[in-house]
Amino acid sequence: MDRLTQSRTHTCGELRAADAGKAVTLSGWLENERLMSPALSFIVLRDFYGTTQIVAESEEMVRAFHAITKESTIQVKGVVRERSSKNPKQATGDIEVVPESVTVLGKCSYPELPFEINRSRDADEMTRLRYRYLDLRNPVMKNNIILRSNVISELRRSMNEHGFMEITTPILTASSPEGARDYLVPSRKHPGKFYALPQAPQQFKQLLMVSGIDRYFQIAPCFRDEDARGDRSPGEFYQLDMEMAFASKEDVFAVCEDVLPPVFAKYGLYSRASSAPFVRIPYLEAMEKYGTDKPDLRIDLTVTDVTGLLSGCGFEPFASGSVKAVVVSGYTGSRKQTEQLLAAAEVQSGKKSYWFRLDENGVPAGGIAKFVQDRKDEIISTLGLNNGDLVLLSCGPLKDAQKCAGVLIKIFGEAVPGHMDKEQYAFCWIIDFPMYEIGEESGELEFCHNPFSMPTGGLQTLLDAKEGRIDPLTIMADQYDLVCNGIELSSGAVRNHDPEIMIEAFELVRLGKEDVMSKFPAMYNAFCYGAPPHAGIAPGVDRMVMLLSGEESIREIIPFPMNKNAQDILMNAPSEVTDKQLAELHIMVTEKEE
Repeated sequence: MDRLTQSRTHTCGELRAADAGKAVTLSGWLENERLMSPALSFIVLRDFYGTTQIVAESEEMVRAFHAITKESTIQVKGVVRERSSKNPKQATGDIEVVPESVTVLGKCSYPELPFEINRSRDADEMTRLRYRYLDLRNPVMKNNIILRSNVISELRRSMNEHGFMEITTPILTASSPEGARDYLVPSRKHPGKFYALPQAPQQFKQLLMVSGIDRYFQIAPCFRDEDARGDRSPGEFYQLDMEMAFASKEDVFAVCEDVLPPVFAKYGLYSRASSAPFVRIPYLEAMEKYGTDKPDLRIDLTVTDVTGLLSGCGFEPFASGSVKAVVVSGYTGSRKQTEQLLAAAEVQSGKKSYWFRLDENGVPAGGIAKFVQDRKDEIISTLGLNNGDLVLLSCGPLKDAQKCAGVLIKIFGEAVPGHMDKEQYAFCWIIDFPMYEIGEESGELEFCHNPFSMPTGGLQTLLDAKEGRIDPLTIMADQYDLVCNGIELSSGAVRNHDPEIMIEAFELVRLGKEDVMSKFPAMYNAFCYGAPPHAGIAPGVDRMVMLLSGEESIREIIPFPMNKNAQDILMNAPSEVTDKQLAELHIMVTEKEE
């Protein structure tokens, strides 16, 4: 180590057998003490770099250490010696330090800790977040933060090598309709007006392309007022935001396929990562074949449409809508195990699913077998069944049937041996997204993903939809998602850089030229000054690190995350503010109406 400071000569992970005989000064946290006798105790000293065993061998020194509460920071001066009983599981397990003095640098005033540091992950989440500074002392949590730092450094290095310039964009900006709720910031100098924290640097990075910047990137903070889930933290998140001028999606794909696999192979749990080119799957094909637009290609199960085959079989749930089948070969589970897995799928999908199995004689058995007996041969032929195969079935409106089938693939693919090649990072591109969809709440035409994407076919396609020659729902956008192991890492697109095309695209969702000019004035005006074709993407850093670490929750790799209710338990945010502060901002808090 290069560090020689007043409070330490070495770190707690540094000393080895070759250091025996050296006089050293160590500083760290008192992790544990084993009192063997009035004249012998073993102390574990921990710092950022590891742990070192300290052996107190006099009554005076034993009393000195015994008087110190756990997790106090201390300085130990002593001599290194080789251990008679070595610990091969510890990096410093060949040595110990015999102390000559111990000094308390920072006293832990509480004899009872909220949790044992090395078992902090067993505590409830609220306690962990309240004492996050203690939780982060846990070596597992510390390693997650180190991993995050290393990944970000590697991404920066690689992006620089690919000719990208790192540019930071504003945090206080204008509210814009980008799909999620904004965090609003009231303006003191402009009463009644608000800034918004950016959901993404979308408009700014496109403006940089108009400005003549050729390749931009940043590790960008993004803010969205949305609910938490396993792979999404409420409040803020970070993404590897990038944009390229005079580029197509092929250029974006080439950069991502060159930058990401080495990072995953170097820092991930698994040494294998997809190499270029990644598999490309059109959105509609992904939904039909995998039941999701985030397929986990480590699982070999797929969906087959059997609507025409089973809709008239006499089983009432199949009488209308779509029917999808997932065949699980080599299945040896019992009826009880099958029902348990189906129950888990119902919890995730919100829809009931069904099953039958081909017995050793090639006859459908179990589940809804009685409804399919009269068309057994056609079912076997269509699905390519072999004796012992399990057939899982979902039904209902098309999207519901697809979603349920996708959940069945995930649950049975993970549970049934032989269907998941788990130890790899399997990337794919989902391409050809619909430009528009019918909003679930509004019942009207809305943008499906990114309103700034270039529609396939350009201006003419939009005019055809406007004049009724084609259905707007058939318009595809030059958008793409990057998916890894069933998790969406990023959305990207070839951007709509033509003002005329932009206006026509927004008119289909009932926003006219004046709306576009008022909501996106900078972008619209900039595009009128000669915008280059450009494209970009923004892989999520938090999700990337979550995948690399093997964690199930994204909060395990964020230093100071909010809880599921978007509360910062540590800092007590959101919190009330004073009437004076509210008055300065021209804001009044009113009671919520029942």
